[in-house]
Amino acid sequence: MDRDDRVMIFIDGSNLYHSLKGSFNRTDLDIGRFCQKLIEKKRLVRIYYYNAIVGLKQEPERYRHQQAFFSSVQSIPYTELRLGRLVYNNWPNTPPYEKGIDIMLTTDLLTHSFKRNYDVAILVAGDSDYVGAVQAVKNNGQNVEVALFGKESTSRPLREVADRIITIDGRLLRNCWMGAPQV
Repeated sequence: MDRDDRVMIFIDGSNLYHSLKGSFNRTDLDIGRFCQKLIEKKRLVRIYYYNAIVGLKQEPERYRHQQAFFSSVQSIPYTELRLGRLVYNNWPNTPPYEKGIDIMLTTDLLTHSFKRNYDVAILVAGDSDYVGAVQAVKNNGQNVEVALFGKESTSRPLREVADRIITIDGRLLRNCWMGAPQV
């Protein structure tokens, strides 16, 4: 890869949130700083951040925190916030589930690939549902890097199809937390 490569980052926000919580017991990641680390010296075209909106009626406190977080994501230059929805069935006995996020991310990843809007896609997700889309992007002549947490919590097929794995660990996340000093 060289510094003229155009990069788009596609972040599965729910996957990132739960992986951060599980691996670091915190979720206050500065998405802008995190993405700067991911692209290294390459040229950023756009960041797409995907998530599902928490129900105001079902979880008012969590909804308010999420709205503040979404505002911070929207303030990052060249960033698009793409929102699906949470489906609440038998709440609060059964946790809600996301609807539409994986397909929205996949559609954007493929559409931008076919339009040649990037040279390198960086996918921040650990779900094997993305394997076919990653292979399609590679078949279209672009590179796909996948940013993943530890091996035990991520899809082996996704690791195998990626051109390059970026390991999300304490070293990568240094100075990427909210309130961390700018470097």
